[in-house]
Amino acid sequence: MAVVLGGYVLMAATGPSDRSAQAATVTVAARRAVALLEQERQQMIAIADASRSTRVLAAPKLATTAVPAPPRAAARSVSAGPVPPLGPVDPGSARADAQNMMPSYGWSPAAYFGCLDNLWSRESGWRYNAENPSGAYGIPQALPGSKMATAGADWQTNPVTQIKWGFGYIKGRYGNPCAAWSYWQAHGSY
Repeated sequence: MAVVLGGYVLMAATGPSDRSAQAATVTVAARRAVALLEQERQQMIAIADASRSTRVLAAPKLATTAVPAPPRAAARSVSAGPVPPLGPVDPGSARADAQNMMPSYGWSPAAYFGCLDNLWSRESGWRYNAENPSGAYGIPQALPGSKMATAGADWQTNPVTQIKWGFGYIKGRYGNPCAAWSYWQAHGSY
């Protein structure tokens, strides 16, 4: 509003000859200011909602876990060598299923599983029923969770269905788990 008021004061001071051009300039500036204020308001609402959440999405990892590489090194993690997984993979777990499925997506587990493990350990703790207040659900934290129905009708309870959907999402958007992990490190989500 201050931008609009200032513009009208400026128009009154300059005289009638340039008023239509000045009015258009003031209107554009005011709309931009309002849009930026609304965007900031939406971000503040999201932050406030997130701060009220008491649900734990993943258990903390113990000191035996690998320290993730800084964001710059993560972008080169495939060429610099594999990122180690956060811990040993238990047979019969969702992590083992994912590791075994990686070659069918063209990803070497030795090169890419550490990145995937870092990513999904932070997103969901590898829990098929992980949920957050925004509505994201499952191991890959699909938003909304019902998106995973494209991978199978049992998307709410089957870790393998969720992993398939998550792999498709990662492959389509980032190309591979290390690129998704690098993005997550820079932005806090993927």
